[in-house]
Amino acid sequence: MTGRHGLTGTGALLHLAVRRDRVMVPAWVLVMTLVVTTSAASIGSYYDTVASRLELAASIDTNTSLRALYGPVHEASTIGGLTAWRMLTFGAALTGLMGLLLVVRHTRDEEETGRLELVGSGAVGRRAPLTAALLTAFGASLAVALFLALGLAVQGEEVAGSLALGLSFAAAGCLFATVGAVAAQLATTGREARGIASTVLGASFLLRAAGDAAGEKGPGWLVWLSPLGWVENLRPFADERWWVLALTGAAAAALAGTAYALVARRDLDAGMLPARPGPARAGAGLSGPFGLARRLQRGTLAGWTAAYAVAGLVLGATAEGAADLVEENPKVADVVREMGGPQSLTDAFLAAMLGLLGMVAGAYAVQAVLRLHGEETGGRADPVLAGAVGRLRWAAGHLVFAAFGTVVLMLVGGAAMGAGHGVVAGDITGRAVSTAGSALVQLPAVWLVGGIALMLFGLWPRISAVGWGLLTAFVVIGLYGPVLHLDQWAMDLSPFTHLPKVPGEEVTAVPLAALTALGTVLGAAGLTGLRRRDLG
Repeated sequence: MTGRHGLTGTGALLHLAVRRDRVMVPAWVLVMTLVVTTSAASIGSYYDTVASRLELAASIDTNTSLRALYGPVHEASTIGGLTAWRMLTFGAALTGLMGLLLVVRHTRDEEETGRLELVGSGAVGRRAPLTAALLTAFGASLAVALFLALGLAVQGEEVAGSLALGLSFAAAGCLFATVGAVAAQLATTGREARGIASTVLGASFLLRAAGDAAGEKGPGWLVWLSPLGWVENLRPFADERWWVLALTGAAAAALAGTAYALVARRDLDAGMLPARPGPARAGAGLSGPFGLARRLQRGTLAGWTAAYAVAGLVLGATAEGAADLVEENPKVADVVREMGGPQSLTDAFLAAMLGLLGMVAGAYAVQAVLRLHGEETGGRADPVLAGAVGRLRWAAGHLVFAAFGTVVLMLVGGAAMGAGHGVVAGDITGRAVSTAGSALVQLPAVWLVGGIALMLFGLWPRISAVGWGLLTAFVVIGLYGPVLHLDQWAMDLSPFTHLPKVPGEEVTAVPLAALTALGTVLGAAGLTGLRRRDLG
């Protein structure tokens, strides 16, 4: 161990981490701030009187599904109170996800690629990488809190409540950053570490949802078993409980201490959990580039599929209640119909939620395509391509998952949504089949997003991350365009705007064929560029 406390070189590593995240972290902070402040503005626009806000809160309190999704309303008379109800749980979860991803990225991923071994050969202490990673995640979480609080305060919301809402996000980010730190010491790969930490985050969300759904008449104490339940009980804009920050701080300190103890006890590149030895020879399923791609992509697809099944069930089960709630406010009903079509509010809500699942499936498509970029920059593509495997065969193995993996996601998500709605409507099988078919309408836009990512990777690999930025823009247009009443030309920038809004609207082949053809052309351009450019 170099240095008295093993922290030598922390400053240099922190500077390196900040430089590597100079795009990702500001983008995350900006998106979080815009989403919350835009939600506050829309709530103020559609519920512009105290009476309308109190009526909304009364409806929410009797809707178990909405309580499970968002939690209870602690303060309904103010716009800030409803904003906290609408955004706190999901915003805190997303900030927690950011924190754990940052820590794993700068610790276990660095060990797995061998870069940390090179850095550690110099004047770098054993605990310096972990410290730099935690400081990066803590700084990013506090930046979310600062900009979010400023954004709400500028809109005229109460300063104390705005600060409390921002700090609830930051507390979750810091706490789950330390969860990621512990996971990075336990696992031997970055993927395993992210899986462990994400599982803890998911379990925390489910515990909170179960406790909030039960309400005062059930085991509401389940909320206090969840870190997301803790930050929910900070109660921004509702006589804030500042002492909750001490609870999350103590938990984060304990987890950070555990991570520091573990990092001093294990070997570099090794995890505390023993790695399982693989078979002496690869099976027949691993032969060829497709077998390798299947091995690399299957875990990711399985995780996404499970998430889509849960999300679909929850969204389907809340459809009737959400439609009844929306129907009471004509302004909100108009927005839902603009997002989901002019049909009944229930069908419009289902169509809007299918559109949301489609936009999120675009993220899977981009991730699956850009796995090619990770294999290239990590040097793992070179041994594969050095043999009798051409570039197009190598790429095709991963592109199969980008194309057909999204089919699996939309089928599972649509069927689960239909089943969840069918439980309420009394027709589980029929609703599951029809909604699954409606979900497939989203695929041409999803494939176009994947085609854009492939084009960027093939022609301009250095800016392939722009694909994430474009997808984010499409999501923002889809979610907030109707709320902000954007001009039609701006709405048309998103491929998802051109899809038929089903169930309810008639499906026409022209936009589906046009989007599919455009995605194919862009993907072909990317493959052409991949064949001709230098690798690495």
